Amino acid sequence: MSKQLFIKSDNQREWLTKLESLEQSFKQQAQQIDEAAVFPFDNFKKLREVGYTKITLPKEFGGEGFSLYDTILLHETLSSYCGSTGLAASWTIQNVGEIFENRYWDENKLKWFGEQVKNGATINRAVSEFAMGSPVRGGKPATSAKRKGDGYVLNGRKNYTSGAPDLDYFLVSAWVEDDNHLGFFLVPKTAEGVSVENTWDVASMRGTGSDDLVLQNVVMEQSSLVEIPSYSTGFKLNGWLLLIPATYLGIAQAARDYAVKFATEHSPNSIQGTIAELPNVQTLIGEMDIALTKARFTLYGVAGLYKDPAKKLAIINEVNIAKHVVTNTAIEVVDKAMRLVGAKSLQRSNPLQRYYRDVRAGLHNPPMDDITIKRLAETAIQNQLKQKEVTV
Repeated sequence: MSKQLFIKSDNQREWLTKLESLEQSFKQQAQQIDEAAVFPFDNFKKLREVGYTKITLPKEFGGEGFSLYDTILLHETLSSYCGSTGLAASWTIQNVGEIFENRYWDENKLKWFGEQVKNGATINRAVSEFAMGSPVRGGKPATSAKRKGDGYVLNGRKNYTSGAPDLDYFLVSAWVEDDNHLGFFLVPKTAEGVSVENTWDVASMRGTGSDDLVLQNVVMEQSSLVEIPSYSTGFKLNGWLLLIPATYLGIAQAARDYAVKFATEHSPNSIQGTIAELPNVQTLIGEMDIALTKARFTLYGVAGLYKDPAKKLAIINEVNIAKHVVTNTAIEVVDKAMRLVGAKSLQRSNPLQRYYRDVRAGLHNPPMDDITIKRLAETAIQNQLKQKEVTV
């Protein structure tokens, strides 16, 4: 099923057209970005110029005020052009969406930060640390915040800080030692003692700049402590995380499109016509489209539910399911695309081998598959026990 069927407004169409103006330049640079493992600064410059980094900022603060559904629709398209750009950009727009939707900060801070985002500022949460593993699993951060006068001194190292080379602000999780609780500090990249170490050297999403953020005696004012969360993990599962599977869905669509184009053009001398006429090739194409359609109905269906305030807090399991279904489907689709194209798909100059490596990264973005499955099982068991209590 075409993604066009999920478009619901003229504003969405206008923005999709705006993104199409970036398609060629992003696609042309994607291979070079991957091979050199360099951050796509030029792509982010263009995203700022068209206003993409502020699409989830509410209109009252000067943004587009896009809903989660709107944003997913756009982000899937953007990610089909360059997966690394899509994933790195997703963190800013999902964090802005979550912060302003839930009004996590006081109004003065929101107003001030809204002005920064309106002018192109980018942000990501800096939560992960090697010692604690995935923040979703509940480890305590080693990054510390100690009181000093009317402020704090931050020390620590964060890894997997996607977009780090080009971020303007870091939302750093730290343990506030004097008060014995977790806190998030809004730290500008210009603060003294803040540095980024180029440590990102992996097989997938090589252009995301997911480097280490290093904090050495960073002095921050009291007002920089913007969040004291009630949860202990430092990472709250929420609907805006659906931008992660949207990224991988875009990559899978790009793989499918490449494979179909290849099938309609490739004509070995062993057959008459192109391989698109072969039954086994048509089966692969049909299977890819079925898989993509199921993934879209799951993703956009959950995003549609999220628009209802009454359901927003009740569908975290469904958000997790959508991430699980879409990321695993993306891997399946890229695999089928590579089977269709054959050995050519493994050539370093072929985008399919990049798509194959990139979609694997989705398995390690939160929430991981085992957490989703465990929570579904716990929910089912708890509901059954409640039902049993009622009937006794």
